Amino acid sequence: MGWKRQAVEPTLGAEARCPVFERVLVAVDFSENSRRALDRAAGWARQLKVPLTVVHVVEGPSLAAYSVYAPMGDPSWFMDAQPNASLIMDSWLAPYPEAKGIILAGAPAEEILGVLDPEALLVIGQVGHSALEHLLFGSTATKLVRHAPCDVLVVRNGG
Repeated sequence: MGWKRQAVEPTLGAEARCPVFERVLVAVDFSENSRRALDRAAGWARQLKVPLTVVHVVEGPSLAAYSVYAPMGDPSWFMDAQPNASLIMDSWLAPYPEAKGIILAGAPAEEILGVLDPEALLVIGQVGHSALEHLLFGSTATKLVRHAPCDVLVVRNGG
C-alpha cells in the first residue's frame, strides 16, 4: 500500500482569471533580501513586459520602537537623508536601466500603500523577526500583505 503518483489536470471555472498586471512595484530597504526582491521583480517586469518601479521609504524621526510616527513640521530631516538615499538608489538601479526609482518619506507601510493600485504587482522581501520583535515593531511586510489593494509576492529570505 504505497502512494501512487498521478497527473491531475487543473480545472478552472469561468470565474477564475489570471490577473493582468500593468506594472511591477518593488519596495526596498537596501538590505540584502530586498536586493533579491529587486532581482525577482525585474524578472517579472521583463516577463510581463510592464514597467518596473523601485520604492524606498526614508523613515523620519519617530518612536519607531513603538510604531508611532508623528508629523514633523520641519522637513529638514528628509532633506538631509534624501541625497544619501538617492545615491544608494542610483547604484541599485544601475543594472536595471528600464526601472524608475521613487524615494518617499514617512512610515514605510503607509507610504508604499499610498502608491499602489489594483493593477500592480507588489514585490517585497521577507524580513525575519522574532515574535517579540514582531510584537514591538510590527512588520512592514505583514502590513503590506494585509492591506495592499493588489497581489503581493513575498521573496523568502535567501530565496
